[in-house]
Amino acid sequence: DLMTGRAALRKGQALGPAALGLIASVGLPTVKVFRRVRVAYFSTGDEILSLGEAPREGAVYDSNRYTVFGLLSRMGVEVIDMGVVGDAPALLETAFREAASKADAIITSGGVSMGDADHTKAMMKQLGDVAFWRIAMRPGRPMAVGRIQEGGKASLLFGLPGNPVAVMVTFLAFVRPALQQLMGAAPSTPVWLQARSAEALRKKPGRTEYQRGVVTRGADGHLSVRITGNQGSGVLSSMVEANGLIVLHHGQGNVAPGDPVDVMMFDGVI
Repeated sequence: DLMTGRAALRKGQALGPAALGLIASVGLPTVKVFRRVRVAYFSTGDEILSLGEAPREGAVYDSNRYTVFGLLSRMGVEVIDMGVVGDAPALLETAFREAASKADAIITSGGVSMGDADHTKAMMKQLGDVAFWRIAMRPGRPMAVGRIQEGGKASLLFGLPGNPVAVMVTFLAFVRPALQQLMGAAPSTPVWLQARSAEALRKKPGRTEYQRGVVTRGADGHLSVRITGNQGSGVLSSMVEANGLIVLHHGQGNVAPGDPVDVMMFDGVI
């Protein structure tokens, strides 16, 4: 079904089911591809429990580890799971050096806020550099991006917040597009659409806000969106109930019922 001389696939195009079939249809047994990007991940914090450990007061189970693993697996990268690393600087340094020696990119969660015990950002500065930190967004403000130098090479580093929803939002907004570029893949952005807000939304100009929402089509044929309850950055259940993120842009103010809002849909992304 291709004209002579026309390219079957573009450089950077993902090899999905249709692309694989097209390759076979022109008689090619093999094609050259980029190798899979290696991404190391670990959670940080003395309060983080791995599954199987006994509960203890003040501790929480490590949900971020499995959320990030799922997001990375959807992208087709090679995941290097390094578990949980305690808050001690020596432990963090060892983990960062090991990750940088094995991976093209490193993702951590926790340890990038303003607290005295949050050592991740300090270790990033010691072993490499911090390109930027603290984003004008909610959730996800305490996020750090930089590079770690080890063994004559630099690995891209994303220090994500510790709250589960903030991890997912910052991954979608920053990590996913960066990894796509590292993979040599053509950008594959989530589907955006406009829907009418079913309720009033409070918003101050000066930062971008992402609220979990459910988009439905009404009897009049128009799309509407409502939030999924509590929007706290630790409320992962409201992310499960959502089918997209309502994006309230940097300069945007309060939203009245019926106002149009932008929604970043999840389908095919998470």
